[in-house]
Amino acid sequence: MKAAPLPPGKKKGREWIKHLLILIVLGLELVPFYMMMQISFKDNTTFIQNPWLPSWIGDWQWGNWIFGARLILPYVANTVFVAVTGTVASLFVALMAAYFFARYRMPLHGFLWSAFLILMLMPSVANIVPLFSLLKSMNLLNTLWALIIVGVAGGQVFNIYVLRNFIEDIPRDLFEAAEMDGASHFQQLIHIVIPMSGPILGTLAILSFLNMWNDFLLPLIVLRDEELFTIGVGLIYLDGEYVKQWGRIMAAFFIASIPLIILFLFTMKLFVRSLSSGAIKG
Repeated sequence: MKAAPLPPGKKKGREWIKHLLILIVLGLELVPFYMMMQISFKDNTTFIQNPWLPSWIGDWQWGNWIFGARLILPYVANTVFVAVTGTVASLFVALMAAYFFARYRMPLHGFLWSAFLILMLMPSVANIVPLFSLLKSMNLLNTLWALIIVGVAGGQVFNIYVLRNFIEDIPRDLFEAAEMDGASHFQQLIHIVIPMSGPILGTLAILSFLNMWNDFLLPLIVLRDEELFTIGVGLIYLDGEYVKQWGRIMAAFFIASIPLIILFLFTMKLFVRSLSSGAIKG
């Protein structure tokens, strides 16, 4: 039995309540962003006297942003290099491995796949000591390549697990037709797998980029020279020994967040399309 439709007034009231709740949640999410923005234009005295409201435009301390830009931009460049290089290399290796696991059945295939998935259960912190010794023996300490190599290796399990399921859903007739036309495995990967797995590759690229961008522990342990610091390590040195310059700290944090804001603005549609595509396939 169908429920009676709601009266227009009651339906409109529910819509208002729904939108009000959404605005409240959105406002709570934007409070840290607002605080970081308005504190970045204050000196310590103004911040202590009035921490919640922005100061007059004429009293804005633009020197905080100049200091933050000079300090953080070299760290941003290092982090972008590590994150972009590591993301591209990680997806390239994971795509080839996922293609192999999805298309071929070798002896002990199930056992090898299960053993591979066990790596997802291992906490990364447990590998810090042997990892440090390995990087030291390879003369990779205090280099950005150490972060890239470890990031590529660490992201393989999850990336391969996701990509394998998507490749298995691709109709095998496409691969058989390509083989009949003389296409090699690499050509099948380029012309069949990558175009049909575009959304999930985009999502994995975003996740890999964020993971390497936000990495803190490994750069803190591996890097020693200040010119090689990534953002996570570089921001630590904003804290003064006795006095914290909150305006400078917030300005540097805001500048450090700009690349991620730009990333989400340009990739949100791709991320949502990938999630909806996965839901339909499931």
